[in-house]
Amino acid sequence: MCGIVGKLYFDREHRVSEAELQTMADTIAHRGPDGEAVWTDGNVGLGHRRLAIIDLRAIAAQPMSNEDGSVWITFNGEIYNFKQLREDLEAKGHVFRTNSDTEAIVHAWEEYGRACVERLRGMFAFAIWDARRRTLFLARDRVGKKPLFYFAGSDRFLFASEIKAILSDPHVPVEPDPIALDHFLALQYIPAPQTAFRGIRKLPAAHWMEVRDGRVEIGRYWKLRYAPKRRVSWPDALAELRWHIAEAVRLRLMSDVPLGAFLSGGIDSSAVVAHMSRALDRPVRTFSVGFDEASFDERPFARMVANRYGTDHTELVVRPAVLDILPRLVWHYDEPFGDSSAVPSYAIAELTRRHVTVVLNGDGGDENFAGYDRYVVNRRAHRGDRVPAGLRRGAAALIRCLPPSSRQRAPWRKLSSVAEAMAQAPERRYARWIGHLSPDERQDLYTTSFQERVEGSDPEQLFVEAFGRSDADDWTDATLDTDVGLYLADDLLVKMDRATMASSLEARSPLLDHVLMEYVASLPPTFKLSGGQKKRIFKAALRGDVPDAILDRPKMGFGAPISSWFRNELREMAQDLLLSPRAVQRAYFRPAVVGRLLDEHISGQADHGEDLWDLLVLEVWHQTFIDRGPRVSVPHGPVPSAV
Repeated sequence: MCGIVGKLYFDREHRVSEAELQTMADTIAHRGPDGEAVWTDGNVGLGHRRLAIIDLRAIAAQPMSNEDGSVWITFNGEIYNFKQLREDLEAKGHVFRTNSDTEAIVHAWEEYGRACVERLRGMFAFAIWDARRRTLFLARDRVGKKPLFYFAGSDRFLFASEIKAILSDPHVPVEPDPIALDHFLALQYIPAPQTAFRGIRKLPAAHWMEVRDGRVEIGRYWKLRYAPKRRVSWPDALAELRWHIAEAVRLRLMSDVPLGAFLSGGIDSSAVVAHMSRALDRPVRTFSVGFDEASFDERPFARMVANRYGTDHTELVVRPAVLDILPRLVWHYDEPFGDSSAVPSYAIAELTRRHVTVVLNGDGGDENFAGYDRYVVNRRAHRGDRVPAGLRRGAAALIRCLPPSSRQRAPWRKLSSVAEAMAQAPERRYARWIGHLSPDERQDLYTTSFQERVEGSDPEQLFVEAFGRSDADDWTDATLDTDVGLYLADDLLVKMDRATMASSLEARSPLLDHVLMEYVASLPPTFKLSGGQKKRIFKAALRGDVPDAILDRPKMGFGAPISSWFRNELREMAQDLLLSPRAVQRAYFRPAVVGRLLDEHISGQADHGEDLWDLLVLEVWHQTFIDRGPRVSVPHGPVPSAV
């Protein structure tokens, strides 16, 4: 796990200096505290910050080249099948100098070209410069575990693991993208290929990119397939699934440094810890986070698993110190990010890094096996489409006659959301349910000038297109496919990468092994969701390994008590920032609407916690990156809330 940067001038006479690359790399030093290096050759240069995990010797440092120096790479991630890949390449005559997975990618590029990515099993973002072909080749892993951003200007191309490294180039404009901000307020994240900065883009998951002679070409190399379905009996599927999970976990135990596991008390992380305990000859180091608020605290369930497998268990209580954490979160995420679980994720990563360098987690279980309640609701609603569309639209119109202030209050807000969603096409309905601020809510919030700036923006269309790309014949599978491509890639995996890398901690996700995912996608949808039973086959495969109390309890979302915070610790900060002259002058939001949200929430008339969190994150982001410029330094010091 590392940080990568690079620059290419289209004019071959324009040389890249080491100082330019060093400045870029310095901004992401937290991603790789164990080493740094830059390499330049005329108009191209690569940089690297190393977090040493495999082959700790200096010879395995990056940027790394092939034998004759014609191919150079800077790589972030882990390739779990690199030993087998190396054997295959050695049989074809390739000569290796290190025991690293990085070198296997170099020779795979020489042997297979673009198709090299199809042979990699793991998480990765890398860039290869091939001097013979005068080509810069970049690629990102299948589900988007590792980030990769780029800027393609008229005279230069830059890339990096984080946006702030690209912004260190004074020729890159630092301007907000209004359309991206509208997507953020609709979804709480900014989907690829957009970023919050005009002109800077994300390379989407499962894509490669080639830059040659000033031209940029992008292609997709992988898509999760839900058809055709595997013909398999329930007992055979259970046995095969257990094998795939065990293999995915075993592959991710490869490390030359200490490793452990996040243990939330939920099904997914418990499954990973159970399999780790079987595979290792020593107690697993496990780490859990909780809050004083019981409704957000899963530590008692995490202890059940820790006790069952005799893990070396450490707990963290997160107490409100978001006044200190929020500026650091915004700096590390580079873009506005509204998922409040970033707070406990950041805190537990900081604690975990004091003990281990690598941590396994349970990301992906819900998107693989249909673990969210919304999958049940969405499937039932899909059956409701038999009701004539006119009747469904009529119900929504009646509720729309209520004043906007009334529609914002419970239970009308929920009823309005349901009625509006049922009046929509199924794809847009799902977008409404998984999204945040609806089009009507955003219109009520936005000033006239900001509405004009985001004219034509349609975040819900992303879901229509995602459903359209799916090969699934079943609505449940199509919904899972859509979540893998949007919510998982651009929310959950962004959260995990930034939270862990802020503390130089490598996170691995066995349940997002692409071989495991392909197997689960091929199973009949009723194996995953049957009636109201979620994660059906996953729970059956874990029965006896994970306590029944965990398998059978209702799902508890991993979040933070932000509603309470805005009535207490965050109250003054929110009032000062969201209604400040600086915020009002941006002319994004109507001050009267923002004031009403604050007043209603603080008084207890309504719960606008998530709305206010998004607005506060956006304002802090604007002050950090747009008002003060990109070269602000990250606040230092321990996380005060970690006790």
